[in-house]
Amino acid sequence: MDFLDAKVDVKGAENFPKDGLCTFVSNHPLGGLDGVAVGYVLGKHYNGKIKYLVNDLLMNLHNLAPLCIPVNKTGSQARNFPAMVEAGFRSDNHLIMFPAGICSRRQNGVIKDLEWKKAFIVKSVQTQRDVVPMYFEGQNSDFFYNLANIRKKLGIKANIEMLYLANEMFKNRHKTFTLTIGKPISWQTFDDSKSPAEWADFVREMVYKLKIQKDK
Repeated sequence: MDFLDAKVDVKGAENFPKDGLCTFVSNHPLGGLDGVAVGYVLGKHYNGKIKYLVNDLLMNLHNLAPLCIPVNKTGSQARNFPAMVEAGFRSDNHLIMFPAGICSRRQNGVIKDLEWKKAFIVKSVQTQRDVVPMYFEGQNSDFFYNLANIRKKLGIKANIEMLYLANEMFKNRHKTFTLTIGKPISWQTFDDSKSPAEWADFVREMVYKLKIQKDK
């Protein structure tokens, strides 16, 4: 954070849970700096008792690797994936997740996460962790979003724009970002009235409502 000269303005800090272990979930607008910034804020608040569930590519960032649980199902970690995720949720650390799995894209002029995966709902209920929604305000360059849309129109499945996320991180140097912490959602909320996927979408919408509240 010092090297990037990035600062975070935290709103809703009174919503940080004082007891119990939680799953912190956030939108993922930047695909890099937002993850570092969220870990910086939560790590300071909870004295380093945090872990990220991340794409296993990030294990190549060796200084961050001890804080990460790789969750990519397609690489060499695939065989150990269920056990590693289970161990993360059974640990004595708060967990940080970006349930979209990839950073936000621009659709119809709006920058927003794609579908959120349901794993954070399923595992939080199983391990009785409350879920804390967070909204991170930020965006990448027009180049990044235009490349993503062109790639999609051409029918190219490979996530080419991801190769530019390091560049995007450096474009976001010297900025101050806003992180809004929402009120914790009890794990008991996620009952059978909705499917886990529907509950994941429910929490996703709650995250974007935090943006509306911030703007008022």
